[in-house]
Amino acid sequence: MTRLFIVEGPPCSGKSSTAEHIAGRLTKMGRKVSCIDEGTGEHPADYEDSAYVTGGQLASFPPGLREMVRSGGEARADGYVLPLGKFGGAALERLMPYKIYDALPWEAEMPVMLDKWEGFVKSAEDRTVYVFNCVLLQNPMCETMMRFDFSIEQSFEYISKIAETIVPMEPAVVYLKDSGIAESVRAASEERPGWLPEVIKYHENGAYGRSTGAKGFEGYIACLEERQRRELEILDRLGLRSLVLEDPKRDWDGAYRELDAFIRR
Repeated sequence: MTRLFIVEGPPCSGKSSTAEHIAGRLTKMGRKVSCIDEGTGEHPADYEDSAYVTGGQLASFPPGLREMVRSGGEARADGYVLPLGKFGGAALERLMPYKIYDALPWEAEMPVMLDKWEGFVKSAEDRTVYVFNCVLLQNPMCETMMRFDFSIEQSFEYISKIAETIVPMEPAVVYLKDSGIAESVRAASEERPGWLPEVIKYHENGAYGRSTGAKGFEGYIACLEERQRRELEILDRLGLRSLVLEDPKRDWDGAYRELDAFIRR
């Protein structure tokens, strides 16, 4: 029986709403559900807005900050994971170069993230169904593809390790395919002041954006379209139970009927 549903798709495709729908449907079926949206704080399978500092790196910190890290961080065998929201001022500035997303080198980031997934699977409650979004494809692709300009094979190698880790939970993936990404992004940007310039800048400055010469809105959309293409190929190759909803925004009622049938299987 599926104990983990993951909703994926490009930005502004309706992932959060779809995850809530899945959680609501499961609840009506009598299942105990834990639905955790992206960016909502501490995540059981993902490190959001966190830093990772090794013991060796910590030795160079001022004594006061070292104590803050030891007392406020999640201890690992070789260092500490720190929620950056707990820090401010000079302490936060000192920790930013160690941010897991956006700052760590890949050889340091990858094992930390895989350990997080393993810890989640081990600690997950047997009778609870978890509903996540973005953590299997979007976040890994933002790192491997957008930030580091890895090939699709390198992205697949990493994501397949996550897939192998979650197999005991009999996961199911729902992908919201969007053939009109530009239109969706424009509509969402009207409700998110300041969001669009920031994400455009992020994609322009990433290794993939630089390698392809991505500029402005058109460059950002081109990045997303290629990311979606790669994600769908990777999803197909993973062999996980999955459902691809084609342009669900055109008919949410019909898409949710298809989704409900998928959930009941």
